[in-house]
Amino acid sequence: MNEFTVKPHNIHIGCDHAAVDLKNFIVALLKERGHEVIDHGVNTTDSCDYPDIAHEVCRAMEGRESTAGILLCGTGIGMSIAANRHPHIRAALCTTELHASLARRHNNANMLCMGARVTGVELARAILRTFLETDFEGGRHQRRVDKLGI
Repeated sequence: MNEFTVKPHNIHIGCDHAAVDLKNFIVALLKERGHEVIDHGVNTTDSCDYPDIAHEVCRAMEGRESTAGILLCGTGIGMSIAANRHPHIRAALCTTELHASLARRHNNANMLCMGARVTGVELARAILRTFLETDFEGGRHQRRVDKLGI
């Protein structure tokens, strides 16, 4: 359960002040597994505005097909709302491994959002692993994703 079998990705990550510890845990975990991590901060618990971080990460991912993103805040809700304002982002707020699996399999999600105040580190690890290891199924799901205008 602790090993990721997925080939390394370039992964952009960002968080607000509520999720610094979870972000640092995830960054270390991803680097251990051979992923290239682009950390957009923040790195302090000083209050900041989550949309600023979400927009920075989303802009950095624009035009990069092999890139995944992770956004973290207190609940994950604000980050997912902000990220989904970008036409090339399919952000999924995942609170379970099943959410992560279905977000990838059916929605071709490229941005994982989680909440540090509602998700412990072991659950976050499992959700992250599932998100990174699960492939998009295509087929009828591609038709639906195409209707998102992305």
